[in-house]
Amino acid sequence: MSIINEIQKALFAKQDLKFKAFHSKLIPTTDPKSIIGVRTPDLRAIAKEFANHSDVEKFLTTLPHKYYDENQIHAFILSLIKDYDDCVSHIDAFLPYVDNWATCDQMRPKVFAKAANRKRLLKDVERWMSAPVTDVYAVRFGIETLMSFFLDDDFDPKFLKWVSKIRSEEYYLNMMVAWFFATALAKQYEVTLPFIEKHVLDAWTHNKTIQKAIESYRITDEQKAYLKTLKL
Repeated sequence: MSIINEIQKALFAKQDLKFKAFHSKLIPTTDPKSIIGVRTPDLRAIAKEFANHSDVEKFLTTLPHKYYDENQIHAFILSLIKDYDDCVSHIDAFLPYVDNWATCDQMRPKVFAKAANRKRLLKDVERWMSAPVTDVYAVRFGIETLMSFFLDDDFDPKFLKWVSKIRSEEYYLNMMVAWFFATALAKQYEVTLPFIEKHVLDAWTHNKTIQKAIESYRITDEQKAYLKTLKL
């Protein structure tokens, strides 16, 4: 039995039809027929089981996958790759096949967190974010990575300018921009606030940023009250 068949068999063994019905509504860009319906803890367990399989490369290079759940397994396996260059190479090969926010956001490689890789990661983030906005999930992945790894000790105000310049009609891209700025308000409030005060973002993303910031427990009540006054 090929590794692809083995993974599909493992997925169907954990199928939850009620979860499938629920989850399908959360990822409307994905064909419901491609969704097996496996919960995230089970997906992580299956990914961990197959990550060191002798034929894992065959699974990672046989694209596109038939099922959404296979894409999730793919994303989780990539997140476990320990070599930086190998990880990025696989991500670049996979991104053209990512067609939903959930698979995109599941890719959170542990190797990205290593300080020794931070300079290379920033260059790759710039590259992903510089993709045409029609490559929705490549750009979204770049923003999400910047948000996850560069809003703390490695923060630079220029990152805010990078993201603020992105313009798109794509809902899932604009949502990530809003999420980025809401998180930046929580972590770098004083530097980020002028971008909201000066209405640098488009109106929809501006208001969504404020909404998400107000929902955050990391924003003080005083800050929330002021942000409410900045809605368009």
